[in-house]
Amino acid sequence: MNKYIFWFYLIFILGILFFLMGMYMISYEYFIFMDWELITLHSCSVTMTFLFDWMSLLFMGSVMFISSMVIYYSYDYMESDINKLRFLILVLFFILSMMFMIVSPNLISILLGWDGLGLVSYCLVIYFQNYKSYNAGMLTILTNRIGDVAILLSIALMLNNGSWCFFYQNFYYYGYSVYLCFLIILAAFTKSAQIPFSSWLPAAMAAPTPVSALVHSSTLVTAGVYLLIRFSNLLYNFDMSFFLLISVLTMFMSGLGANFEYDLKKIIALSTLSQLGLMMSALFMGFPKLAFMHLLTHAFFKALLFLCAGLFIHCMSDSQDIRHMGNLVNQLPYTSASFSIANMSLCGLPFLSGFYSKDMILEFMTLSYYNIFIYLMFFISVGLTVSYSMRLFYYCMIDYNGLMPNSMYYESKIMMYSMILLTFMGIFGGSLLTWLVFSFPQILMYPLEVKLLPLFFIMVGGWLGYELSFMYFTDNILGFKYNLFTMFLGNMWFMPNFSTYMIYTKSMILSEEYFNFMDMSWGEYLMSNLLTIYFIHLSKLNLFYQNNNLKLFFCSFIVLFFIFIII
Repeated sequence: MNKYIFWFYLIFILGILFFLMGMYMISYEYFIFMDWELITLHSCSVTMTFLFDWMSLLFMGSVMFISSMVIYYSYDYMESDINKLRFLILVLFFILSMMFMIVSPNLISILLGWDGLGLVSYCLVIYFQNYKSYNAGMLTILTNRIGDVAILLSIALMLNNGSWCFFYQNFYYYGYSVYLCFLIILAAFTKSAQIPFSSWLPAAMAAPTPVSALVHSSTLVTAGVYLLIRFSNLLYNFDMSFFLLISVLTMFMSGLGANFEYDLKKIIALSTLSQLGLMMSALFMGFPKLAFMHLLTHAFFKALLFLCAGLFIHCMSDSQDIRHMGNLVNQLPYTSASFSIANMSLCGLPFLSGFYSKDMILEFMTLSYYNIFIYLMFFISVGLTVSYSMRLFYYCMIDYNGLMPNSMYYESKIMMYSMILLTFMGIFGGSLLTWLVFSFPQILMYPLEVKLLPLFFIMVGGWLGYELSFMYFTDNILGFKYNLFTMFLGNMWFMPNFSTYMIYTKSMILSEEYFNFMDMSWGEYLMSNLLTIYFIHLSKLNLFYQNNNLKLFFCSFIVLFFIFIII
């Protein structure tokens, strides 16, 4: 049997099993805490700890379900690749790292999974070995290293507590818990690509499309959100309004940028960034359960979105430009239907999967006494989500005359089968999870105009997306004639430039100055050559002594003679 098919069945069965166990544990409010002692030396013991509660089991079930679909899809997608076995092994390592991170209540074992995710994601981003992939991979891993360092420093801070498990501590009593809180948030921000670390997420699109489906739905980018959900008891001892502002700005910035983007995968990546901003802001407002629920619902329809996009790119002779597409609804009917369902779910269309979590976050935010800026940003971001989704829909599906004459349309059965279950979860996943996670539904009472506001913004966003799909670069609306404004909005507020050119252009001049001043002058003389000079002097002294030993013997005799006389 093919290795891809074997791992698909195994991971799929395990995913269903974990999901059912999670449902059992949530209904009986039951969890399992396993301590596995690796080694005991005198009074010190090294233990491996696993936590199986409803949250970790539901998340593991969802990750494995999506991973199995991605592996099955890759069986066809990577068919002609010469290194397809290596690709499968990397994806399996990626899933294993995520599992480690999910079930660990211990910061050290969390670091094991956390670092594994960063390392394997680098290997996957540079999978197609060209300069663009190498640059994207370098940006990805260097940004993620900042988060790894933050986790290492958190481990050092928690050394005083006697345990690294996050639910043993009453954080409120420690003076250093504010530093711990800051480090955990920094780690989560780098992994989940919030401002100012956002530029690596669209760059990571250099990876193969099945990897993008896995990375951007349920594994790498959601690790930061999951870490903060686990540490939520620590966060709520402090004022989180500044971090709420950053996450809301991330949501707004990525929604705006996606409306000016023409790369299919980058548009979907920016939509992931927007949803991550939504999850983070729900967390900082104090609703970890809501953030977790949106994390799961988002995982299903985002994986489906990427798998459909992969098939589109395959059929378009590997072109990712949406201006090359058009009229795909007649050529690829089933994939277009799945893509539209995932898109509508992302927009928060009522009674699809994304609606349940997204609408609930908006309603809780309305009830939370935040200022008008946060309130407007939230609703504008929701409108922008619908706007770029509808723009994408019109470019790809409707009778837009694409520029790609040499395309080859085919719908592979294997790819279609992998989309069926994800489509099902994209429609029904939200309502299922609402029943599970919120067993006692909250009744939120609003005036009619407030209740209909999300729907109004969805409609306005849909209309704006329709208008944008007919807009050309030379049009005089929205300052399109002024190139800088369009570049600023479409280029993530110049963040990729800040993360790359800005850092190394200025620091290169500084490092060259240091090199010339230190390494080539005083540093060279004092540090590098110090031992050499010292040994040269010693050897000269030794040589002098050996060549003139008779003279020295007489001199020392006379000196000693005078000393004895004086004594």
